[in-house]
Amino acid sequence: MKYIGAHVSASGGVDKAPANAAQIGANAFAIFTKNQRQWVAKPLEAQTIAAFKANCRQLGFVPEAILPHDSYLINLGAPEEDKLVKSREAFIDEMARCKQLGLPLLNFHPGSHLKKISEDACLSLIAESINLAHQAVPEVVAVIENTAGQGTNLGWSFEQLATIIAQVEDKTRVGVCIDTCHAFAAGYDLRTHSAAETTFAEFDQTVGFQYLRGMHLNDSKTPFGSRVDRHHALGEGEIGLPCFEVIMQDARFDGIPLILETIKPEKWADEIRLLRQFEVTASSAINA
Repeated sequence: MKYIGAHVSASGGVDKAPANAAQIGANAFAIFTKNQRQWVAKPLEAQTIAAFKANCRQLGFVPEAILPHDSYLINLGAPEEDKLVKSREAFIDEMARCKQLGLPLLNFHPGSHLKKISEDACLSLIAESINLAHQAVPEVVAVIENTAGQGTNLGWSFEQLATIIAQVEDKTRVGVCIDTCHAFAAGYDLRTHSAAETTFAEFDQTVGFQYLRGMHLNDSKTPFGSRVDRHHALGEGEIGLPCFEVIMQDARFDGIPLILETIKPEKWADEIRLLRQFEVTASSAINA
C-alpha cells in the first residue's frame, strides 16, 4: 500500500492534524510536534495525546504512515559544544514527543559543519547524537533526511548518509527520508524514468532500501545540481512527473509515508489524486 499525504498544519494542537490530512484525501501526513522555530515548548498534555491517537484511529491513519519532523534549529553536528548540547537536548525532547504520541519515526536534517570542523568529524558527531538519543528514548527511529547540500549542510550525498548509518549502534532504529527536490539539487538526476531508476539503484547500492523509511515528494524550482533547496509543485519544476510515476509504480516505496512539501497547499488534494492515478495506471498495465 502507498501512504500518501502532506506536511499539514498542527495549529491549535497536534490533535488537529489528522483532520487536516483527511481533508485533502491523504492516508499519511507529516507534522511538527512543536513550534519548529523555537528551542523549547511546553510538554504535550495528556488530553492532547489521547485526542491525537483517537483522531488518528477514527480517520484511519496508522502510526507508520505519520512522519513527524523536528525543529529547524537543531544541528546534531554542531561544531560548538554549547550548541551541540542544546541541539541534542532538543532532539531527545522531540523523540520523547514522538514516543508519547505513539509514533515510530522522527525525520530530521542531519547537520552542518559551519566550516569549523571537517565533514568527517561532523558526520561522526551526527551519528553520536543519534546514539545518545537512542539511549535516552526507546523505540523511535531516527530518520535522516537527505539535503540539497546548500551551504555547509551535510547529508546531501548517499555516501554521507551511509557514513552516518555506519556509525549508529542500533541499525534497526536509523533510516533515511529521500527528498526528491533535495536529491535533484544535490546532483542526482530524476528527470526521466531511466534517470530516476538509476538514482534509486545508486541509493540501494550505497545506503540500501532497507533503510528507506519515508520520502518527501517535491519538484524543484532550481536546476539540476544547483545545491539550492527550493521546492515546487509536482510537474511545475525542473524534475517533472516521470520520477513520481516511478515511485508510485515501484513496490519498494510501499508502506512508508510519501509526503508532499510542495509550495501550493491548495493543490495538495489534486497532487494526491495525480499520484494515485499513476498508481492505478501501473495496476492497469499489470492486469492488462
